[in-house]
Amino acid sequence: MADGPIVLFIAGLGRSGSTLVDRVLGGVPGFQSLGEVVHLWQRGLIDNERCGSGEPFHESAFWTEVGEVAFGGWDQIDPTEILDLQQAVDRTRYVPLLAWPQLLPGFQAQIDRYGALLGKVYRAAAEVSGARVLIDSSKHVSSATLIRHVPGVDPRIVHLVRDSRGVADSWGKVKARPEAGEDALMARSSPSQAAGWYLVQNLLVEATRSKRVPRIRVRYEDFTADPEAVVRRVLALTGDEEVPLAHLDGRQVTLGPNPNVGGNPMKLEAGPITIAQDDAWRRAMPERDQRLVAGLTAPLLVAYRYPLRTVPTPAAVGAKEAM
Repeated sequence: MADGPIVLFIAGLGRSGSTLVDRVLGGVPGFQSLGEVVHLWQRGLIDNERCGSGEPFHESAFWTEVGEVAFGGWDQIDPTEILDLQQAVDRTRYVPLLAWPQLLPGFQAQIDRYGALLGKVYRAAAEVSGARVLIDSSKHVSSATLIRHVPGVDPRIVHLVRDSRGVADSWGKVKARPEAGEDALMARSSPSQAAGWYLVQNLLVEATRSKRVPRIRVRYEDFTADPEAVVRRVLALTGDEEVPLAHLDGRQVTLGPNPNVGGNPMKLEAGPITIAQDDAWRRAMPERDQRLVAGLTAPLLVAYRYPLRTVPTPAAVGAKEAM
């Protein structure tokens, strides 16, 4: 066990519901959401995007204090240089080397340099927030593998999965990124591209298990069906399963303020919301695309207990008959 904070890392593929899961976990006493720390250097320090508080990164009281504690101020480091270092170690192509750095002499030194910087950020965030558990929803499998090399933190992995068809449908939508500017949009992809990413990211998360890092797998659909039950499962990873969840009542959750970097625009929401079953893709996604994605990702759909064939909802049947 490390002397520093527990880092609860949410791994998987984007558009799997990680921002919502992050926000709900962030309301647990003693927990602090950070958002996607993988984007701290670019979207935070360089681009000065708005964080979950609604303020630009450099105007955030939380992140300003984190920079002071970690480095004596963000102006004491060169974010471009750190971003270059990050790109040299935290990429999907480097996952085998992150798991087995001895394969390439000298790679461990780069890991150590970048890991030391991340460790300072995590420990400073814990000190500033007073939290025992930090939530990092970066998702990237390379970041999830890298975290075992970060000194002074105690990592735990939550592998978040969602039906691949829901993920692919989300990747195909036009979505705004208001935190990045009036005309900024989230990345998009075709159904086949999303299916390919789904296979690669999730298979690599499965392949990079480590006995040193406790982990569980969580299905997003189970979370939306019974949020408290899934949150309790996650809390068992940190020994907090008996902690009261005053912010969560059935599917009703009250979202508090957060300093999250990255993530989807719902990080900007606050107050009470209802967690809904997010299955609109069953009606909105063309059947041919559903079949394509299901065929390409069939091994993981079976492994994660999703049906290969979907049964149209009543709304979907009605819509089809009306066409």
